[in-house]
Amino acid sequence: MLKKGSKLNSILTGSCPKCQNESMYLDKNPLHLTKVLKMNENCSHCGLKYQLEPSFFYGAMYVSYGLNVAVGIAAFIVSFVFFGVTIEQSFLSIVITLIVLFPFVLRLARNLYINMFVSYDPKSVQK
Repeated sequence: MLKKGSKLNSILTGSCPKCQNESMYLDKNPLHLTKVLKMNENCSHCGLKYQLEPSFFYGAMYVSYGLNVAVGIAAFIVSFVFFGVTIEQSFLSIVITLIVLFPFVLRLARNLYINMFVSYDPKSVQK
Protein backbone atom coordinates (compact mmCIF):
# COMPACT_ATOMS: atom_id res chain seq x y z
CA MET A 1 0.00 0.00 0.00
CA LEU A 2 2.75 2.46 0.92
CA LYS A 3 5.16 1.58 -1.83
CA LYS A 4 7.79 4.05 -2.90
CA GLY A 5 6.59 6.19 -5.75
CA SER A 6 3.02 6.60 -4.58
CA LYS A 7 1.69 9.96 -3.46
CA LEU A 8 0.12 8.25 -0.46
CA ASN A 9 3.58 7.16 0.71
CA SER A 10 4.91 10.69 0.54
CA ILE A 11 1.81 12.19 2.18
CA LEU A 12 1.64 9.79 5.11
CA THR A 13 5.38 9.58 5.78
CA GLY A 14 6.25 13.24 5.15
CA SER A 15 9.02 12.26 2.77
CA CYS A 16 10.29 14.29 -0.16
CA PRO A 17 7.58 14.17 -2.85
CA LYS A 18 10.12 13.99 -5.68
CA CYS A 19 12.48 11.20 -4.55
CA GLN A 20 10.83 9.93 -1.34
CA ASN A 21 14.23 9.19 0.21
CA GLU A 22 14.20 11.48 3.24
CA SER A 23 11.83 13.31 5.54
CA MET A 24 11.02 16.92 4.74
CA TYR A 25 11.02 17.73 8.47
CA LEU A 26 13.99 18.26 10.77
CA ASP A 27 12.21 16.28 13.51
CA LYS A 28 10.04 13.39 12.35
CA ASN A 29 7.96 13.40 15.54
CA PRO A 30 5.02 15.83 15.19
CA LEU A 31 4.48 15.75 18.96
CA HIS A 32 7.56 17.91 19.50
CA LEU A 33 5.41 21.01 19.21
CA THR A 34 8.25 23.53 19.09
CA LYS A 35 9.63 21.80 15.99
CA VAL A 36 6.42 20.73 14.26
CA LEU A 37 6.89 23.19 11.35
CA LYS A 38 10.70 23.09 11.10
CA MET A 39 11.58 21.81 7.64
CA ASN A 40 14.77 21.16 5.73
CA GLU A 41 15.50 23.76 3.06
CA ASN A 42 16.26 21.19 0.35
CA CYS A 43 16.21 17.45 -0.09
CA SER A 44 19.73 16.07 0.34
CA HIS A 45 19.05 13.32 -2.24
CA CYS A 46 17.40 15.10 -5.17
CA GLY A 47 17.95 18.76 -4.27
CA LEU A 48 14.24 19.70 -4.35
CA LYS A 49 13.65 23.04 -2.66
CA TYR A 50 10.62 22.50 -0.41
CA GLN A 51 9.64 26.17 -0.28
CA LEU A 52 8.74 26.28 -3.99
CA GLU A 53 8.03 30.01 -3.83
CA PRO A 54 7.93 32.63 -1.07
CA SER A 55 5.15 31.88 1.43
CA PHE A 56 4.38 28.62 -0.41
CA PHE A 57 2.93 26.84 2.60
CA TYR A 58 0.36 29.57 3.29
CA GLY A 59 -1.78 27.63 0.83
CA ALA A 60 -1.60 24.65 3.16
CA MET A 61 -3.78 26.60 5.59
CA TYR A 62 -6.73 26.04 3.26
CA VAL A 63 -6.00 22.31 3.17
CA SER A 64 -5.69 22.34 6.97
CA TYR A 65 -9.07 24.06 7.27
CA GLY A 66 -10.73 21.36 5.17
CA LEU A 67 -9.05 18.58 7.15
CA ASN A 68 -10.10 20.16 10.45
CA VAL A 69 -13.71 20.47 9.26
CA ALA A 70 -13.66 16.77 8.30
CA VAL A 71 -12.17 15.81 11.69
CA GLY A 72 -14.75 17.95 13.50
CA ILE A 73 -17.64 16.36 11.61
CA ALA A 74 -16.25 12.89 12.28
CA ALA A 75 -15.88 13.68 16.00
CA PHE A 76 -19.46 14.94 16.11
CA ILE A 77 -20.86 11.88 14.35
CA VAL A 78 -18.93 9.49 16.60
CA SER A 79 -19.88 11.28 19.82
CA PHE A 80 -23.48 12.29 19.07
CA VAL A 81 -24.72 9.51 16.83
CA PHE A 82 -22.80 6.48 18.08
CA PHE A 83 -22.37 7.36 21.76
CA GLY A 84 -25.59 9.37 22.12
CA VAL A 85 -24.13 12.21 24.19
CA THR A 86 -25.65 15.69 24.43
CA ILE A 87 -24.87 18.51 22.01
CA GLU A 88 -22.69 20.22 24.63
CA GLN A 89 -20.67 17.06 25.19
CA SER A 90 -20.37 16.61 21.42
CA PHE A 91 -19.03 20.15 21.10
CA LEU A 92 -16.51 19.42 23.84
CA SER A 93 -15.44 16.22 22.08
CA ILE A 94 -14.92 18.17 18.84
CA VAL A 95 -12.73 20.75 20.59
CA ILE A 96 -10.66 18.09 22.39
CA THR A 97 -10.24 16.06 19.21
CA LEU A 98 -9.07 19.10 17.24
CA ILE A 99 -6.58 20.08 19.95
CA VAL A 100 -5.16 16.56 20.23
CA LEU A 101 -4.86 16.06 16.46
CA PHE A 102 -3.56 19.59 15.72
CA PRO A 103 0.11 18.68 15.03
CA PHE A 104 -0.85 15.69 12.88
CA VAL A 105 -3.35 17.68 10.79
CA LEU A 106 -0.85 20.51 10.41
CA ARG A 107 1.81 18.23 8.93
CA LEU A 108 -0.69 16.27 6.88
CA ALA A 109 -1.93 19.52 5.31
CA ARG A 110 1.61 20.52 4.35
CA ASN A 111 2.30 17.06 2.96
CA LEU A 112 -0.90 17.11 0.90
CA TYR A 113 -0.24 20.63 -0.36
CA ILE A 114 3.30 20.04 -1.61
CA ASN A 115 2.22 16.75 -3.21
CA MET A 116 -0.34 18.67 -5.28
CA PHE A 117 2.53 20.43 -7.06
CA VAL A 118 5.44 17.96 -7.04
CA SER A 119 5.30 14.44 -8.44
CA TYR A 120 7.55 11.45 -7.83
CA ASP A 121 10.48 11.17 -10.25
CA PRO A 122 12.34 7.84 -10.11
CA LYS A 123 15.19 9.38 -12.08
CA SER A 124 15.77 12.21 -9.60
CA VAL A 125 19.41 12.45 -8.66
CA GLN A 126 21.55 14.79 -6.61
CA LYS A 127 22.06 18.10 -8.39
